[in-house]
Amino acid sequence: MGCDYYDVLKVGKSASEDDLKKAYRKLAMKWHPDKNPKNKKEAEAKFKQISEAYEVLSDSQKRAIYDQYGEEGLKGQVPPPGAGGGGGATGFSNGTEHVFRFNPRNAEDIFAEFFGNSSPFAGMGMGRSGRSGFADSMFGESIFRSFGDGGGPSSGPRKAAAVENKLTCSLDELYNGSTRKMKISRNIADASGKTVPIEEILTIDVKPGWKKGTKITFPEKGNEQPNVVPADLVFVIDERPHEVFKRDGNDLIMVHKVPLADALTGTTVSIRTLDGRMLNIPVADIVYPGYEKVVRGEGMPIAKEPGRKGNLRVKFDIKFPSKLNQEQKTHLRKALG
Repeated sequence: MGCDYYDVLKVGKSASEDDLKKAYRKLAMKWHPDKNPKNKKEAEAKFKQISEAYEVLSDSQKRAIYDQYGEEGLKGQVPPPGAGGGGGATGFSNGTEHVFRFNPRNAEDIFAEFFGNSSPFAGMGMGRSGRSGFADSMFGESIFRSFGDGGGPSSGPRKAAAVENKLTCSLDELYNGSTRKMKISRNIADASGKTVPIEEILTIDVKPGWKKGTKITFPEKGNEQPNVVPADLVFVIDERPHEVFKRDGNDLIMVHKVPLADALTGTTVSIRTLDGRMLNIPVADIVYPGYEKVVRGEGMPIAKEPGRKGNLRVKFDIKFPSKLNQEQKTHLRKALG
């Protein structure tokens, strides 16, 4: 043998049964002698090596012996753990220990288990004469496409990639919820198989509290075409800037301008909320640079927790006077000193 079976199949030592099958399919199709008429001798050697590697690694007993003792264990020159063998191997006792001997199966037999008894290359003029099994039209090029260098077997019609569209909503809509109607145009297949254009109206119920990036999917609403599953149509929520409020997660932030005198002596902030209420917020604290008034439960609705809302955070822009006369300065010193 003189080779590393894992290296032959180009797999790692932890390769699963599925990994081994995929590797065998790809390499056996590449090196089958019928596909390599110009270098048949080299191909036959490689093909036999690939089959032998798959036979050993796909059998748990043979693989365990190979992993522990290498080729010598398969030749029966060291005592492997356990006894007996199956399918291409014999186990016998010499009176002192159990010996495992590996007798490789015919490479074509293994190949036939994957691809049937006839050559999959027969339809391309490369089949061997006298081979029995399925007709050339049943195997041949179709199976070559399925199991060639491209990978595993075909799994039916592919699905077209999803089509995304931006759905821009105002902050009012995302606060209160809304219903949006979207007209789409797409092609569908009629009874004869021809594609015809149609228009549809899709309804999107925007839920209170939805955030930018929320996705609404309409399965298979893309164009219909032969052998392709229509694409999903996806709308992605975007948020239009608001003139008063800025959103921060579930909170709403606003900036209120306040004269220095009010900042020092107290003020009331009047706000019209996104659902139309007038909110009067008394501020008795001294408003200093960086001060923030938090009003709990007056932020954005929390989509996953109906009935709950985030907070309203009021920040302040303090307006300082541009100048003070001497009398004002004197009074301020007395009041603040």
